Amino acid sequence: MKTSNCPTHLEYDLQSPVWAHWVNFFAAHFQFVRYDERGCGLSDREVEDLTFDRWVEDLEAVIDAAGIDGPVNLLGVSKGAATAIAYAARYPDRVSRIIIYGGYAQGWGARGDPRGAKLAKSIADLVALGWELENPVFRELITRRYIPGGSEEQVDWYNDLCLRTMTAEMAGRLLESRADVDVCHLLSRVAVPVLVIHPNRDEVIPFREGRMLASELPNAEFVELETNNHIVLKHEAAWVRFKEAVLDFMERSPMISRGHAHGLGGLSRRENEILSLICEAKSNPEIAAVLSLSERTVRNHASNLFRKLGVRSRTEAILYLHSATRR
Repeated sequence: MKTSNCPTHLEYDLQSPVWAHWVNFFAAHFQFVRYDERGCGLSDREVEDLTFDRWVEDLEAVIDAAGIDGPVNLLGVSKGAATAIAYAARYPDRVSRIIIYGGYAQGWGARGDPRGAKLAKSIADLVALGWELENPVFRELITRRYIPGGSEEQVDWYNDLCLRTMTAEMAGRLLESRADVDVCHLLSRVAVPVLVIHPNRDEVIPFREGRMLASELPNAEFVELETNNHIVLKHEAAWVRFKEAVLDFMERSPMISRGHAHGLGGLSRRENEILSLICEAKSNPEIAAVLSLSERTVRNHASNLFRKLGVRSRTEAILYLHSATRR
């Protein structure tokens, strides 16, 4: 279940050079339910209530309407991360896992960053004034920050999406509605495994916000993506890393907790492969060659498996494995 964020359009996104690869990837591997945010896309365009509590209630209504049997896995992109966190804190038995991408716990007005808040407020004001002009320069205050590495086709499509999915008034109101979001007090109540993925040069949501989420959620791991796009694009190496991280995360046993050794059942398939090669005394470059991965990806997997096993080095990991296989 993908929590809502904007701008999106349930139908238009299917042919999108910006969103289609996301939809196709998740739909190919999971039962993938998505919905447009209120005021946006195919949802009601004229709405009064844009409060945070209403976003959480909207997610609850969609989950109920979808008739999902058992705990749900949530995908929270950007603003959708806070919604997913609040839902999981409110209904701990209804959530199995959470994937957060480019997300945050605090909106731009709640971060204690006056310069960042002033910039965000200025963009919201300008967008509302120039959203519907034929010249896309005002909409590009959104587009060029969301996908600065996009092609002209992708930028043009995103500019068109902005017009198709929201009115000028609603665009300004939706941007403003993010300002005071703050779910920091709920983070400690989210016990399920959480995968936090964040672009390391994101201009929309600062990288530190993703780091903070991963550090404060009790059962989270962090994956850094090498990109300046807030929405990772299909042609990027970061998209390959994103897919690999998601699939590895979703393959694991859900019984994983930070700082404790829970046995090999908590490791993903890829992490088990890397642990086996570590036990063969292979170096990171050698493991990368065997598995057709980058050295950076191998290091990330190794760091994750060390954390899950509660060890600090290759030697301790080997000793742990030998001890576990004797039990």
